[in-house]
Amino acid sequence: MKLVIGATGFLGSHVVRALVGTGESVRVLIRETSDTRAIDDLEVERVVGDLFDSAAVASAIDGCDVVFYCAVDTRAWLTDPAPLYRTNVEALRAVLDVAVQAQLRAFVFTSTLATIGRVSGRRATEQDAFNWFGSAPDYVRSRVAAEDLVMSYVRSHSLPAMAMCVANTYGARDWQPTPHGAFVAGAALGKLPFTVRGCAAESVGIEDAAHALLLAGDKGRPGERYIVAERHIDLGDVIAIAASTAGRRPPRLVLHRPVLYLCGAVGSALAKLTGRPRRLTVASVRLMHIMSAMDHDKAARELGWEPASVTVAVEQGARFWLDRAAGRRVRAGTD
Repeated sequence: MKLVIGATGFLGSHVVRALVGTGESVRVLIRETSDTRAIDDLEVERVVGDLFDSAAVASAIDGCDVVFYCAVDTRAWLTDPAPLYRTNVEALRAVLDVAVQAQLRAFVFTSTLATIGRVSGRRATEQDAFNWFGSAPDYVRSRVAAEDLVMSYVRSHSLPAMAMCVANTYGARDWQPTPHGAFVAGAALGKLPFTVRGCAAESVGIEDAAHALLLAGDKGRPGERYIVAERHIDLGDVIAIAASTAGRRPPRLVLHRPVLYLCGAVGSALAKLTGRPRRLTVASVRLMHIMSAMDHDKAARELGWEPASVTVAVEQGARFWLDRAAGRRVRAGTD
């Protein structure tokens, strides 16, 4: 039995889907209020409970040999960082306190590439420690604290955990969508008024990312980090691929990085004045491009991970939104 925590999110739901596809028995821990449409078509055992509910977590873990932890608050734009630390650190700690009492073979923790150090003149690897704390937003700091917490449990409690440092993920069934997936949806549906240049980031297909986590559950080494990224790709190229998939031209208005920072500065100022979060801030613009190009050779060598081109995943993501829009039009026509 495999347990997926955070099973209703973009990556978590694809981990569930991949596990079910291999014939595994899967259990998920979800909240009473969780939006479960990403997994409603799958046969899984459900345990309802909060991450701070130790009894529910223990019930969910009981009988499982591998836990895939995909729960995360990604709202990097929040003006009050307290919710980020509550979910990304304290809720994780509550789960870890239960997990160390179980007889687990592996605890696969979903981290982020943002915990990898920035380098120049070469591709970054798992050996590069986080080194940009001073310019990192609270979201990144909370993720670094979370990864450090997991590794501390490896050392102090012999928890068989590894950290999967996952890049921007693209693909189908991005229901929310994710912040970067919103550009795919907007470009595919012709609702994006501008394109972007000068913001390149490591990216990966969502199915390949999920497959990396499954491989880690079988082959990952406790205490290790694994980079889960296929290539460094400019956001403008992502937008162009999504638009092309829909038979559209990319938006003519091009916003280069300096203009984005100007827009971000306005957003940051408005957030400070009004106390209301703004998605486009200086911090969010910085996260679009600040990370170094990454080397995923360790995941390939140790886990046998062979990702496909992320461009295919972008196309799949665009088609998902086109199909969803077409379905809405059909339903509207029959009402």
